[in-house]
Order: sequence, then structure tokens, then C-alpha cells
Amino acid sequence: MKLFIVVGTRPNFIKVAPIIKALEGSIDYRLIHTGQHYDYKMYNIFFKDLDIPTPSIDLDIGSGTHAGQTGQVMYEFERLLFFSKPDMVMVLGDVNSTLGATLATVKLNIPIAHVEAGLRSYDKSMPEEINRVLVDHCSTLLFCPTENAINNLTKEGISSGVYLTGDVMVDTLLTTDITKSDILSRLELDTGDYFLATIHRPVNTDNLDTLTTILSAFEESNEPIIFPVHPRTKKLLGDFYSENVMLIDPLGYIDFLQLIANAKKVLTDSGGVQKEAYLLGVPCITLRDTTEWVETLGWNILVGADKAKILDAIQHFSPTGERLNVFGNGSASNKICEALDFYYSLCNT
Repeated sequence: MKLFIVVGTRPNFIKVAPIIKALEGSIDYRLIHTGQHYDYKMYNIFFKDLDIPTPSIDLDIGSGTHAGQTGQVMYEFERLLFFSKPDMVMVLGDVNSTLGATLATVKLNIPIAHVEAGLRSYDKSMPEEINRVLVDHCSTLLFCPTENAINNLTKEGISSGVYLTGDVMVDTLLTTDITKSDILSRLELDTGDYFLATIHRPVNTDNLDTLTTILSAFEESNEPIIFPVHPRTKKLLGDFYSENVMLIDPLGYIDFLQLIANAKKVLTDSGGVQKEAYLLGVPCITLRDTTEWVETLGWNILVGADKAKILDAIQHFSPTGERLNVFGNGSASNKICEALDFYYSLCNT
């Protein structure tokens, strides 16, 4: 079996690392990087931290509008498919690279495997929601992280090729030694004495009033907040300064996990960070009105960009309910590999 695996962003890198390890020696794969994240801190450092091999091909797409990125990936990836003719293409998550590669692939009648299938926020104002729905409906194999994801697909009439694998991010987290990070000493932080924040989604960054409201809540909280700034967000911050908000460059995976694990609470609009906070037992305040990771609610509260809600959650939110093991035990990558082997054997009988 000749498998192409398409990655383009930090979340993709985290998800693909354990899959590659599981595939080694069993399936002939090529790692294709679209270049959607191209900055060193957004790309190479993650490959180093996660021990991901250098991609076979970099499409060098770069930044752009949603349509621009998706269209560029479609065009460049289609050319590669014509030339290399893989037996299957694997895509991960819900980013523009995932959708672009999927559309190019399905139009050439090449089977698609979607890792992290079945997620739904039911908020179509989110570009990622559009991406994940379209990718699922184009896919042959759908690898679901939770029972809820399978139920979402069932509601949409998708039942063939669906597998409950657990979440590959659990695989990555369980095999990562965060004690190798010295980020706490570098930033002169103590466990439980700071909040960690991330903001990057268009709903919060494209509207300056919304971003200003969130930053104002951070400042008025008077709590120490560590804020690794996404390059997209950094351009919009201008000369923002607050005594209690520490702006830092994006971090590698190990440093970032260490910061989550030792934070008092996390403030984020990232889907992956919501889940990592849940897995590490850290309360999460989500700066969105909806979430595709509904399993985290109870340890995760949705506050949107409402200043009063953000401030109240910073001061008073406390998790409710038990943290259930809904994301698997770290065997998702092996299950994905077994399903690929089974599918390929069926195609050759």
C-alpha cells in the first residue's frame, strides 16, 4: 500500500507523530507538508520535539485567505497525485490543508482516510466546521476519537468505514516526557501561580473589538497570564502591553504541554488545547460559544468573548463532575494502522 499523509499545521503534527511510529515497517507512506504553517516556531520545532521525519515533499503553500489556501493546496496536491498515484491519502483534523487535499483526492477517485472524524460544533460560522463536515462526507475510512463522534456521523447517514479508535493526541501525550522542559524556570514561574492563554481563531482575531475585549478581560483580572502569541494574532496586537500579561513567542510541544500541566487554568479558543487541558486535569475557559469537544464540558466552560463571563470564570470557575476516560488509552495509532492493513487486504482479495 502506498499511503500519502498530509499535514500542514501544528495540530496535524501532534496527531501524525504516533501514527507514523505505528506505520513504520508495515505500510509504505510518504509525509506531505503543505506549508500552511511555515514559521520555524510553528513548524520545525514541533517536528524536532515529536521526532517526526522530514516530509518527503513540502508544497510551500504559506499563509493566505481560506479560499486561497484551500485552492492552492488543491492545485499543488492534485499535481502530485497525478504524478505519484498513491493507493490512499490520509488527512487529519479540520484545517484548510485537510480540506484542500481531500477535494483534490476525492475528485481523482482515490480513497481517503480521515483521522479525527465525526467532530461537530454545529456552528457553521466556524471555517473548521465546514471543513470537517465536507471531509467526512468524502472519506472512505473515518477514524473517530470518541463515541460521540460516531453518533454525529450516524445522524448524517455515515456508517460504512467508521472506526472508534480513540484519540491520537492521547497517544502523543502519553509518550511525551514533559519533565525535559525547563520552561517554568526560564519564565520564572511556579506551579499553579499563572494562567495560560492562546487566541488564534478568526472569530476572535478578525474583529478588533472582540480581541480588545478579551485582552481587556485578561488585564482587568490582575492574574498573571502567559500568552504565547500566534503569528496571526501578533500582527493585530500592535503595542499592547499589560503588567500582568506576559507575551511570549510560540512554543514547541514539550514546553507548551509543561505550561498547560502546571497552569492554574487555561484560556483558549483552540480545540486541541481544550482537550489537552482536560487530559492533564487543568480547568479550561474556552473563548468560544461552542465546542466540538463536548466531552470536556464540566472541566471546560464556554464563555465566548463576553468580558463579564471571562472575568467570572477566571475568578470562580471550578470543574464539576468526574474526568471520564472518553478519549482512549493511547492505542489509537495502532488501531488506525490495523484498519488500514485490513482495508488494503480486502482491496487485494
